[in-house]
Order: sequence, then C-alpha cells, then structure tokens
Amino acid sequence: MKISVTVFKLYFEKTLIPKYFDMENNKTVDVLNNLLQITNDRLEGFKNVDAKMISSYPKLRDEYDHGVIASNRMRTELSALIQERGGDPNDTTTVAGGLHRTWIDVKNSLSFDKGEATLENVLFGEGAAIKAFENALESGDLCPESSKVVQDQLHELRASYRKFESLEENED
Repeated sequence: MKISVTVFKLYFEKTLIPKYFDMENNKTVDVLNNLLQITNDRLEGFKNVDAKMISSYPKLRDEYDHGVIASNRMRTELSALIQERGGDPNDTTTVAGGLHRTWIDVKNSLSFDKGEATLENVLFGEGAAIKAFENALESGDLCPESSKVVQDQLHELRASYRKFESLEENED
C-alpha cells in the first residue's frame, strides 16, 4: 500500500500539477496577447491622426505624443510578460480596431470640425481599451504579476481618457 501512495504522489506532482499550471499559464498568455493587440490598435489609431489637425490643436499634440509613448511602453511590458511565460507576442491589430479606423476615415472625410471628430474618436478608442483591460482583470485568468502590470496600464488608460475628455469639453 505504501508504494501505491508514493507512486500516486509522484504522478500527481509530476503530471497533474504541471498540466494545471500550463493551462493557467496559457490563459494568461491568451489574455495578455489580446491586450497586446488592443494596444497595437491604440498605436495605429494614434498614427492615423491627421498631422495638420494636430498642428491646429497644440493641446492635443501633447496628449497625442504622451499616448504614443505610453502605448509603446505598454506594448513592451505586455510583450515581456508574454515571453516570460513562454508565449509569442501577437504583434497584429484586431479586426474590430481595423473597422473602427476605417469608420474614422469615412467620418473624418465628412466632418467639418476635424478636431472635435478626432477627439470623439480617440475617446471611443480609449473607452474600448479601458473596457478590455477591465474585462481582462475581472476574468481571473491573469497571474498576480500580470494583474499588477495590467492594473497599472488600466490606470494610465483612464488618466488618458480623462485628459482627452477634458480637451473635448474645452473645444465646445
């Protein structure tokens, strides 16, 4: 009887526990890759902001620059977390993000106030990113280290949203 308990213990420690942690690790990597794609969407959105429009709104320029810098840092942090967990960072954007950027192009071509339209679009994109980061944290699929990084990034997204919201209110 003693041998079978020892065999079971070894089987449990060598087989079942690692499989459980691999499944949890895969969930973390999947969630982090989703957030990475959303961060890539954010960067693409900032790249699509019309340079002439930015030069017309100096206050927007500072927030735009800050958004690009923050997004690049967020992308680096998420990629590092994914790689630390043995995953491959997904450097693509989402289909929804691509559709949103196409809609922005159409909307901006028809808008008379490009500054207001751009701020509305940035707020929409920032709001979508905030929701995705909140959902990731609420999912329970992130390890503690990843949760901390994602929470910090969510805090930064919320601050960015408030700054762009303030700019939009001042434009009215």
